[in-house]
Amino acid sequence: MLGSIYALVALGYTMVYGILGLINFAHGEVVMIGAMVAISVVLAIGTGGLPAPIVLLAGVAVSIPACMLLGALLERVAYRPLRDAPRLTALITAIGMSIVLQNLAMIAWGRQYLSFPPLLPNEPHAFLGATVTGTQLLIVALTVSLMGALLLLINRTRLGRAMRATSQSPALAGLMGVDVNRIIMLTFMLGSALAAVAGIMIAGYYGQAHYYMGFMLGLKAFTAAVLGGIGNVSGAMLGGLALGVIESLGAGYIGALTGGFLGSHYQDVFAFAVLILVLVFRPSGLLGERVADRA
Repeated sequence: MLGSIYALVALGYTMVYGILGLINFAHGEVVMIGAMVAISVVLAIGTGGLPAPIVLLAGVAVSIPACMLLGALLERVAYRPLRDAPRLTALITAIGMSIVLQNLAMIAWGRQYLSFPPLLPNEPHAFLGATVTGTQLLIVALTVSLMGALLLLINRTRLGRAMRATSQSPALAGLMGVDVNRIIMLTFMLGSALAAVAGIMIAGYYGQAHYYMGFMLGLKAFTAAVLGGIGNVSGAMLGGLALGVIESLGAGYIGALTGGFLGSHYQDVFAFAVLILVLVFRPSGLLGERVADRA
């Protein structure tokens, strides 16, 4: 379940990097905004007279367009003017936008945690000797469906062909009639839509959201993208699932072997240890390829 969420967020990082060579460190904050907007809509509607699925769908229906608009604004205002600037300039701008979005969220929703009403199914089920809840099964099933739909979009549609052409060479794609600016903006919007779904999943599973929740999640999703091979969509999916499994097994089994000394409180250590090892021994990631910088 954890790996599914990492994979969904990592897709936003890897799609933007594949086309622009930009690491959008503000992507974690888009996830946070998606969760906050959904909670606000759910609390505004209330759960008294309407079925829980209807209330949840209303939150999703508002959160996804809001995040898509935010992604388009980020691309148009913050990143497009710096497209020909040195990479370090765009990277610093992305970090700056992350801080700006955190502070705007703190102003809008406050410092306190926002509680997400219990709208998702939470009944336990036995599965291969383990106990899983309906929420966990729903998150995994929805994530797999979204990842499959994204692969079909990229590989079987005109938009996907345009995205792949822009990734290979924006200048050549433009000469072939592709509106490069439009494709890049749509890529940001698509990644932001997936981020909104991930934010709602996290808020629904943990029952709360916070203005700072996107920071650590964004770093871990970036780790997952690097693990799978940043710029590779299938790699982001594999990296997210692998990182979730590594983190959970590390916190569980190693915590048990050490008597709880390296338990769940140290699970972040396992995620970033994986990042260091990948960068040292296989910088291109599990499914990435070593490619030359674009001319």
